[in-house]
Amino acid sequence: MDEEIIALRELIQASQRVVVFTGAGISTESGIPDFRGPQGIWKTQTPIDFSDFIASEKWRRESWRRKFTGDSKMANASPNAGHYAISHWISAGKISHIITQNVDGLHQQSGVPAEQIIELHGNANYASCLDCGKRYELSAIRDAFLIDESLPSCDDCAGIVKTATISFGQAMPVEAMQRAEQATLDCDTFIAIGSSLTVYPAAGFPVLAKQNQAKLIIINNQDTDLDPIADLVLHRAIGITLSAAAGIKTD
Repeated sequence: MDEEIIALRELIQASQRVVVFTGAGISTESGIPDFRGPQGIWKTQTPIDFSDFIASEKWRRESWRRKFTGDSKMANASPNAGHYAISHWISAGKISHIITQNVDGLHQQSGVPAEQIIELHGNANYASCLDCGKRYELSAIRDAFLIDESLPSCDDCAGIVKTATISFGQAMPVEAMQRAEQATLDCDTFIAIGSSLTVYPAAGFPVLAKQNQAKLIIINNQDTDLDPIADLVLHRAIGITLSAAAGIKTD
């Protein structure tokens, strides 16, 4: 192992309560394109603002059309070595929580208990009523929509049903933000993985951890604005780096 991997392993081993913060970079290694990069979805498709989704059946229909007839890379993706390395540390009791900006559910698929995952931007694998919060699986919505593009509504309260993700213009989930803040304040090491650390308020958590005397580790292919305050920065591929630090052999 090289010096950076040794340093990463030693910092994790010396920690009692690690929080991991993941961005799109960890999931690109599973074949899911990020939103803002050169090949990102938003380069070819303007996001639909939450206010437009609420106000217009036209935009709600377009949102569901994109969901069910667009690129299926997310739906077909599987966890990669990075996800499994994090799951390994969860099982070992080193990591208390994962705070994620991702909506793909790959941390859950890797075996991490749902209660230890804080999803800041929601989850794209199911839908929910915006009024009462009732959960809906996507399969039934898809089957009905693909017949005549009928829009889903809540069986209980007739509210608007939307994928359980946070859209442009939609308020961040209060409970998730509060849980993320508390987990950050309780940790002694904070590891930011695959995030540009430019989207706020989420990008404020690494700063909060550092201000609270936690060690800050950043693993990302490119520089971030927070690199100068980090205790360890690794500009490397995520999966192979985390696997090596965890002592997990990869193919």
